[in-house]
Amino acid sequence: MEIIQLLSTDRIVCDVSVSSKKRALEAASNLLSEATTDVDLSETEIFDGLIARERLGSTGLGHGVAIPHGRFKGINQAIAVFIKFEQGIDFDAIDAEPVDLMFALMVPEESTEEHLQLLAALAEMFSNPSMRERIRQSSSSAEIAAIFGGWQTAEQKVAAS
Repeated sequence: MEIIQLLSTDRIVCDVSVSSKKRALEAASNLLSEATTDVDLSETEIFDGLIARERLGSTGLGHGVAIPHGRFKGINQAIAVFIKFEQGIDFDAIDAEPVDLMFALMVPEESTEEHLQLLAALAEMFSNPSMRERIRQSSSSAEIAAIFGGWQTAEQKVAAS
């Protein structure tokens, strides 16, 4: 699955102002709950799921990027939101750098393999310095969606050649 298939432009937001990791996860939970209107999952349940995962270890990857994620009952496909923060926030990232880019991901409870593949693809994408910089320089959800849409994992590049 390509990263852009997880998102829509209304779930990509720029210049969000938050003061903490908790507020960042609340913002992501709010956007995710709006995307799951056909499922009986509340914003609080989504937040609780993301926080439970954070308690296992920070999802702050480093280089200003965090990928909070979790498996949820009742959804039948992966759903994501992307938030570009106005200012970096402390996210307990492995490099102790503030996070200004957050890709939050929900996957179906039984989708262990898909979950791991998506996380690997996201980690590959966000480990690319040029990719991170292009996203940081973008000022709209449409621009960021286009960047995500143009991204191919190394595996996808091999398959395409």
